[in-house]
Amino acid sequence: MKRLGTLQAILIGGAIGGLGDIVFAIGMAIARGDTAVHLLQIVASGALGQAAFEGGMRTAALGLALHFLLSFGWAALFVLAARAMPALLRRPLVSAIVYGVLVLLAMRLVVLPLSAFPFPSGLAPSWPLLLDLLSHMFLFALPIVLAARRMRAA
Repeated sequence: MKRLGTLQAILIGGAIGGLGDIVFAIGMAIARGDTAVHLLQIVASGALGQAAFEGGMRTAALGLALHFLLSFGWAALFVLAARAMPALLRRPLVSAIVYGVLVLLAMRLVVLPLSAFPFPSGLAPSWPLLLDLLSHMFLFALPIVLAARRMRAA
C-alpha cells in the first residue's frame, strides 16, 4: 500500500470525507422534499445570509465550494494533529467517532452561530441530528482518519 505525504492525506481525506458528507446531506434534503440546489444555498448562507437564496446556481456553486473548503480545513487539522500525536492513528474507528463528534459540535456551536447562517443551529435531540452525527463520524471523519493513517512519517 502506497504511503501518502501530508498534503496528499489532507487532499484525499478532505475530498472523500467532503464528498460523503455532501452526498449524505443532499440525500437527506431530497428525502424531506427539498432540492440539492437549495441545500447548497443553505451552505452558502453561512457566508451570504438570506441573500444566498436569491442567487440560483451561482450561490449553490459557492455553497459547494465553501463546503469543500471547510472539509479540507477539517482534514488539515486532523492530519496535522496526527503528525504531532501519532497515537490518534492507532485506533482509527475510535478517532473517527471522536473527531466526527468534535467537528459536529464545533460546526453547530461555534462556526454556524458566528457566521451569517440564518437558521438556528442547536443540538436539540432528533432523528436528523442523530443521522447528521453518524454522517460526521463515518462518512466525513473516517475517510480523513484513514487517509492520515496512510501518511508518510515525518
